[in-house]
Amino acid sequence: MAPKSNVERKRGNKLGFWIFRMAARVFGLRGAYGLLYFVSLYYLAVDRAVVSASLAYVKRRFPEHGALRRVFDVYLLFVSQGKNLIDRYAIASGYEGIDVRIKGYDRVLELCKDPQKGFILLTAHVGNWQVAMTALQRFGRTVYLMMRPEDNAAVRDALHIDTEQEQVKLLFTNDALGGVIEAMKAVNRGDIVSIMGDRTYGYSSVEASFLGSGVRFPYGAFSIASAAQCPVIVLLSARLGVNRYVMDVSHIIFPPTGVSRGKKEAAMKASVQEFAQVLEEYVADHPYQWFVFRDIWRSNE
Repeated sequence: MAPKSNVERKRGNKLGFWIFRMAARVFGLRGAYGLLYFVSLYYLAVDRAVVSASLAYVKRRFPEHGALRRVFDVYLLFVSQGKNLIDRYAIASGYEGIDVRIKGYDRVLELCKDPQKGFILLTAHVGNWQVAMTALQRFGRTVYLMMRPEDNAAVRDALHIDTEQEQVKLLFTNDALGGVIEAMKAVNRGDIVSIMGDRTYGYSSVEASFLGSGVRFPYGAFSIASAAQCPVIVLLSARLGVNRYVMDVSHIIFPPTGVSRGKKEAAMKASVQEFAQVLEEYVADHPYQWFVFRDIWRSNE
């Protein structure tokens, strides 16, 4: 299914990134973090759309919280995302002081024993993907990130998005088949393909239960894995503190192979629901690192 046109407001500008960059150089990461508390208050006051979308998540994650406490929860989400973005910029700029612990490392290393077979990494808008991509280099495989071209110049330039590295390359999904053929080729030659699984962006999807309500999640990652007969490894990262992260690759989903056409949707739905359950466990442990900022319970994007 071809993706729908999806135009949404972009946040961040060159001046803002310059200010944070200067603060990090002069005062270190902690100094840059300090600015976030004021910037987050600004967005809390003026960006009604993202506050409303964030409340859709907060109400489901913290049903016991009252109205004022939920607004504070949204504020903490903004601050948390800002810290992750600053860390992401620091890593992209060559900072090497961040310690990353990999949960499930041995299981993935076992899968890497066959140099001719790759696998799918299924990620989400949580934690810090730049940290995760850096840690993935330990597996010695080329990683292809399937993504839409980033059209916010300030974000792209400041965070080095769209810049290929030696072991991390980009696979854009804006062609007729959404990059599926190239993804299959990559997996079949032993590479890793990373796909976001928590936003449909107009691609084929099925409904799964997430935080007590139905959400449509894309199943493209599982379709590719089923055709390539490879596993799907859920990759989620979380910030544990200053200079400390954990990258979790302990959840491995094996999509069914050889199912009939009539049973394919049910099989995809079961795999997607398993992924949704992993996401629920993540936000239970790291509630302020869910950075979707969209009411996914109402939107199909």
